[in-house]
Amino acid sequence: MNSNPLRVALITGAGTGIGKAAAKALLADGFCIVLTGRKMERLTKAIEEIGGNHENCLAVSCDIGKPEEVKALFTALKNKFGRIDVLFNNAGTGAPAIPMDELTYEQWMTVVNSNLCGAFLCSQEAMRMMKAQSPQGGRIINNGSISAHAPRPNTAPYTSTKHAITGLTKSIALDGRPFNINCGQIDIGNAATEMTERMANGIMQADGSIKVEPRMDVDHVGQAVLHMAKLPPESNVLFMTIMASKMPFVGRG
Repeated sequence: MNSNPLRVALITGAGTGIGKAAAKALLADGFCIVLTGRKMERLTKAIEEIGGNHENCLAVSCDIGKPEEVKALFTALKNKFGRIDVLFNNAGTGAPAIPMDELTYEQWMTVVNSNLCGAFLCSQEAMRMMKAQSPQGGRIINNGSISAHAPRPNTAPYTSTKHAITGLTKSIALDGRPFNINCGQIDIGNAATEMTERMANGIMQADGSIKVEPRMDVDHVGQAVLHMAKLPPESNVLFMTIMASKMPFVGRG
């Protein structure tokens, strides 16, 4: 990404699934990785599983919905590696799949704090570092969702926050332009992770039926994130959709 041989990537929600797959792909390409999530044991296990060590990986426990914890995360990153080249805002959660009128305010805010406020807070700290460091600049990649374009039943909090991520992506891409800060969004459909195991057993469709949905290897997502991360500063993938080819997203029904 720049003339500095040290390339540093921060991945939120890195202990499992898509976050771990992205960490694996970036590490294999020579990035130093900062993995964060709420559970330290998952992060340390992920570092072992992707082949990392104390020199090229750092695990930091963090609730990204809390500003003070995000600041501590970036302080630890700066103390360890001195710069940040890529932020992958991957962490997220959903509310119970129940009718919207039955959701509590606390359930709504849990999703908003994780999916939207967390991405904003991490992006804010990353932009501050990227503006101040030399060489200046970097890249922010937001994990959106095809749910923002085609919601599943009873997913108002998740769908709303992922729709908002698109606005955040465009704003960062615009505001970061003078500082060589690029921003793109990756919308992912049915990567085979713990979160999507229920799809292999059958999940509710828009017509109320329950159907099994195809899934794809999560490592394909990791490689897609790596492709976005490795682009030179003059190029940017603003939006990418990667999905299981036969999942029911394109078309009606």
